[in-house]
Amino acid sequence: MTPLKFAVGIDVDKKTFKACYCLLNEALEITTERQKAFKNDLQGYHELIQWTGVHHREDTPIYFVMEATGVYHEHLAWYLFSKHQKVSIILPSKSKRYLQSLGLKSKNDKLDAKGLAYMGLQQHLPLWMPVSCKIYQLKKLTRYREDLQKQKTTLNNQLEALEHGMYTVKAVTRSIKALIKVIDKQLMKVYGEIEQLINEDSVMKEKIKHLTSIKGVGFLTAVTIVAETNGFALFKNQRQLASYCGYDVTENSSGNRVGKTRISKKGNPHIRRMLHMPSLNVVRFNVPVFRSLYDRVYSKRKIKMVAYTAVQRKLLLLMYTLWKKNEGFNEGILGNSSGDSLSEALKRQDSRKTILHKMNHISLKQPYDPLSEISI
Repeated sequence: MTPLKFAVGIDVDKKTFKACYCLLNEALEITTERQKAFKNDLQGYHELIQWTGVHHREDTPIYFVMEATGVYHEHLAWYLFSKHQKVSIILPSKSKRYLQSLGLKSKNDKLDAKGLAYMGLQQHLPLWMPVSCKIYQLKKLTRYREDLQKQKTTLNNQLEALEHGMYTVKAVTRSIKALIKVIDKQLMKVYGEIEQLINEDSVMKEKIKHLTSIKGVGFLTAVTIVAETNGFALFKNQRQLASYCGYDVTENSSGNRVGKTRISKKGNPHIRRMLHMPSLNVVRFNVPVFRSLYDRVYSKRKIKMVAYTAVQRKLLLLMYTLWKKNEGFNEGILGNSSGDSLSEALKRQDSRKTILHKMNHISLKQPYDPLSEISI
């Protein structure tokens, strides 16, 4: 039978990677499973191309599928991309669930590579595009700064505990204070390198200025959002962006049971952390579009963090819009459409509760009194 599609699943570790070569024929059957291990270096990449080219037909597409394993997959992915190959990089959680759906109970490198190959044949996976060098550097710098800030917070907590303890240990106190000074110097140095990187690109500098025109959004917040989203180049609409950052709304209801409606948090945690303080700022500064959203959600849910989460989502989508349109923030022309999905989902949940309340009255053969829903 004529092959319709080829796929190579690759499981990468620090020194080696395992590849599984499969094809999908006209009967939609997966056949020709071949596996081989290669060294994770340039020679291994050459051997992979030669190995797949032995049985691959040039008129049939071939897809390389691998997991995002820290940084170990980056060199191989870039090499394949430079050779004009179709590459897909997926999250480990997604491949794990797929392997579980196949009924595989064991886990090893060969099974993982086989599962990735099957996944590439059976699903339409998005193709990977490498980020620019500048965005890559920005991401490394902003994440390094985030790690430094976490270390400083930990040391400050230790110092406070020492100073309020029954006895003081001067040697430990001096050492912690010295470490904090070192970290402060590194934070200033990293901030300067981020500024220099932005100033070298006039277009990016102008767009960052547009994002910081929102009162409450600082330079580091804007740079981090841009770095973590690859300059918003990965997204075609706001829904995709919200899902990538974990702000997509999930509902947990079944039958007569109405569960909680909340965000999935299945996305980039760096973005959600950076949007926490700006969401507090825009509400504290009474930026109208965010203040009204906060008041509306809080009056409905009576939980501050739910309201602030809705503000975070709206703030992210507004930054996406400003970046795409290349314009600054103007309170006068901003609509209320973006970012309201969370509050709309909460309204749907309340509506569902009302419907179930009515159904319960009917099931109990009691007359439904609409005045019973009005609280005086």
